[in-house]
Amino acid sequence: MIITKTPFRMSFFGGGTDMPEFFNEYGGSVISTTFDKYCYVNVRHLPRFFDYKTELAYSKMERVTDVNDIVHPAIREAMKYLDMREIRLTYEADLPARSGLGTSSSFAVGMLSAFYALKGKYADKRKLAQDAIYLERTLCNEAGGWQDQIAASYGGLNRINFKGDSFSVDPIIISPERKRLLNDNLLLFFTGFTHFSAEVQASNSKVDKTKQKLEMLELVDQAQSILTDKTKDMDEFGRLLDVTWKLKRQTGDKISTDSIDELYERGIKAGALGGKLLGAGGGGFLLFYVPEDRKEAVINELKDLMYVPFEFEDEGTRVIHYTPEIYEI
Repeated sequence: MIITKTPFRMSFFGGGTDMPEFFNEYGGSVISTTFDKYCYVNVRHLPRFFDYKTELAYSKMERVTDVNDIVHPAIREAMKYLDMREIRLTYEADLPARSGLGTSSSFAVGMLSAFYALKGKYADKRKLAQDAIYLERTLCNEAGGWQDQIAASYGGLNRINFKGDSFSVDPIIISPERKRLLNDNLLLFFTGFTHFSAEVQASNSKVDKTKQKLEMLELVDQAQSILTDKTKDMDEFGRLLDVTWKLKRQTGDKISTDSIDELYERGIKAGALGGKLLGAGGGGFLLFYVPEDRKEAVINELKDLMYVPFEFEDEGTRVIHYTPEIYEI
């Protein structure tokens, strides 16, 4: 039996520049972090007592004899890709799917890691990220970028750079005190709306947003400078979040809604310096940067939403239980 634990991510700057059609021409960069909310994938070989060969438990239950009959596209394609047979897979998570935190990519990374471990093979973080990108973007043909799979695999507060069908992961060098200050000043709220990221991405791809993405790309350098230069006021990071959110709203009709805009404005009026909707858009989690003396006011103003405390994490995906199994076809 194998159990993997994979974090979710929040993206601060550069979202959208991780799309191959953009970064192959202009380059791309994002600043993101993983945090202490996870998905867990439990995989083992299915005992041969049943009249089905594969059992899957996620938001639905599937029992099939032929892998091609699996409804869940990522599980089906991953099993075919790695030639997985006769398995029982269980998925559970700390936060809901389709909420803008890269949940589908975290699942893809955790599932692939579990599959490799079940076969007795080691896959490093780069391999898992690359395979998860291939699984979601090529095998499942889902629209979207590359940052989620990389963030989930590597973990931590990073600048991820994209160029010429490749990527690099550079940890943000920041003092523990400034990192704690950043963590403490970020507030996360669940709007209650969920979305399919691929559908939002596909819809927004009809809009030419090169100009806005180039401006968003420039903000990555500014944000990194604020984080790493201890002489700079961390509050500028919050104000810059407001700038990038306003740019992102211009990149597609489905990025925001009237309800989300209203919630955002309520947060700002209560004292937040900036924030953004996490993910492709359309719903999910709102993130605000709020100075310490205004946090209580913002939480009280948005008391109709679920407030989700969190801590940054640095480990990325990992196998937390490994019991090898003898399996013969």
